[in-house]
Amino acid sequence: MILAGWAGSRFPRKYLLAGIYTGRTILAAAFILMPITPASVLIFAVAMGSLWLATVPLTSGLVGYIYGLRYMGTLYGFVFFSHQLGSFLGVWLGGRLYDATGDYTFVWWIGVAVGAFSAIVHLPIRERPLEATPSGAAA
Repeated sequence: MILAGWAGSRFPRKYLLAGIYTGRTILAAAFILMPITPASVLIFAVAMGSLWLATVPLTSGLVGYIYGLRYMGTLYGFVFFSHQLGSFLGVWLGGRLYDATGDYTFVWWIGVAVGAFSAIVHLPIRERPLEATPSGAAA
């Protein structure tokens, strides 16, 4: 997370975010495809844990840079809330799919697809501040 914050002040945040989501996606796919052993679980946990919160300084930095600090609390609140809602739905739907199929494999592959989607949607972000309208509101 600290390294991501440092990198976010030197490189385009959208590419760093896309890279982190790509890394998560590759890690999850590799974890599914490889035999599950105590060592593979520990390696996966360390690698995924290293990437997990690395998005926070980059996302908050993007929100603040694009929209300004005036509405940072509100806008990042929406970002944070949407992530919590997504987490709830992911876990709940994952449990429903497990109940229906008796296996988590499909749930893991959905997670891989969501990770790939997350990486792709960050690429078209225009990383520049919005210009203010004559009334002073962001355009």
